Amino acid sequence: MHVALRTVTIADIIRRNAQLFPERTALIFGDQRISHHDYLVRVERLAAGLAACGIVAGDRVAVVARNRPEYADLCGAIAWLGAILLPVNWRLSAQEIAYVLADGDPKVVIADVEDQPAIAAMSGSLSAATGFYGLDEGQYPFRSFTELTALAGPAPRIDRAVDHGYVMIHTAAVDGRPRGALLSQFGLIAAGAQLLRYWQLDERDVGVLAVPLFHVAGLGLLITLQLAGAAALILPKFEPQLAARQIEIEKATVFTEFAPMLKSLLDKAEEIGADLGSLRMVTGLDTAETIGRFEAAYPKGRFWAAYGQSEVSGIATMSPWRERPGSAGRPMFLNIVAVVDERDEVLPPDQIGEIVVRGPTVFHGYWRRDDDNVSTFRNGWHHTGDMGRLDHDGYLWYAGRSPAKELIKTGGENVYPADVEKVIGEHSAIAEVVVIGVPDPQWGEAIKAVCVCRPGREVAAPDLIDFVASKVARFKKPKYVVFVDALPKTATGAPDRAKIKQAHGSG
Repeated sequence: MHVALRTVTIADIIRRNAQLFPERTALIFGDQRISHHDYLVRVERLAAGLAACGIVAGDRVAVVARNRPEYADLCGAIAWLGAILLPVNWRLSAQEIAYVLADGDPKVVIADVEDQPAIAAMSGSLSAATGFYGLDEGQYPFRSFTELTALAGPAPRIDRAVDHGYVMIHTAAVDGRPRGALLSQFGLIAAGAQLLRYWQLDERDVGVLAVPLFHVAGLGLLITLQLAGAAALILPKFEPQLAARQIEIEKATVFTEFAPMLKSLLDKAEEIGADLGSLRMVTGLDTAETIGRFEAAYPKGRFWAAYGQSEVSGIATMSPWRERPGSAGRPMFLNIVAVVDERDEVLPPDQIGEIVVRGPTVFHGYWRRDDDNVSTFRNGWHHTGDMGRLDHDGYLWYAGRSPAKELIKTGGENVYPADVEKVIGEHSAIAEVVVIGVPDPQWGEAIKAVCVCRPGREVAAPDLIDFVASKVARFKKPKYVVFVDALPKTATGAPDRAKIKQAHGSG
């Protein structure tokens, strides 16, 4: 087996941990405790099984599943083979999952029991898929996942540069179609190495994997913990009582969250008398009230304010929140961050423009979207589509999405207005609609639909919300609906989104 001289892969890190910390815990899931040695064995067996299915470098393997050890095994096995992981958000509607799978064109699809019927119904349209495997049990055309791990022989190690694609995370797009952002092993390792330095992690740490592994925050934390030789406490999904008890029992030290997870955790811990004092680092997006409450209750804990996105392999700026409350922290040491104007000229401090990033964590582009890549990577920067300013001390202050790329960020999920507008426009009573994001104390941002009804037609707001929820993922349904006689228009006749947001931009 030939290994590149100057390459370190995620598979190498798993092998190193098995050598240095063989008996220490790598994964915790319920009453399961999987050592670093056993994690290596599981990864190698799964890699052998996938190779037997014909998976080679560059092939896509899709997974639609809640967090569980087999998901972590898959992350390692895909790295071992130089293939591409296609994690799918199981909260999406069947139609949306079908789009992501068709776009990623996987050779193998792995799914939870809950998601198998919907995927089975679309399996005929997945022309490249030659194998379907079900976790726990398989319903036709799914075979048992245990078949993939039955081979005891060594898996072939594929020598593929770590700056090739490793994971494809679909994120919202300007035109409403999800785009597959292609991240590399090298970028994710670089991102994890930065967190390792800032948080001073080692093999004694325990990180809580409550954020889904289909999200860059979940996958990035798993890789960061592997870099440290630390343990990952895997939760199938976030349930405050389970999380509070597990943090107390396992003495967890790291927690990644999106609002309102931390508030729910603190509420439940107070209710059941759980001690969260082991937490040293919490990072995510949350309100000043919740952050202050956490740090007051647990003085040894620190909340780290951050800015990032999938396209930069996770986090680009980060600092302890108390250093500059309200900011998103300072650029991390491997991220070059600037704010530019419409000509891509770097702006001086305290002027608002588009946030741009360059460095090893920047992704390799959107899957099969060449025009988007030309625009995104112009003039030597990754253009995030987010607006902000850097103050005189280098702290980033987020100022929303670019008007051309408005995106609603609700509870850690990205929602593009065009996605929701398209569905609402399909309702027979609706003539026009504009969807905007509004401040929300629970989710950070909430979805609001401003609608004009057709003459002589009407629909109740709750019924319209239910209509949307029946068509797309429930997190995309509006929280608020208002009806108006007419929408303000621009000179070209298009809805004037700025005026609409000015008039209706509250919850």
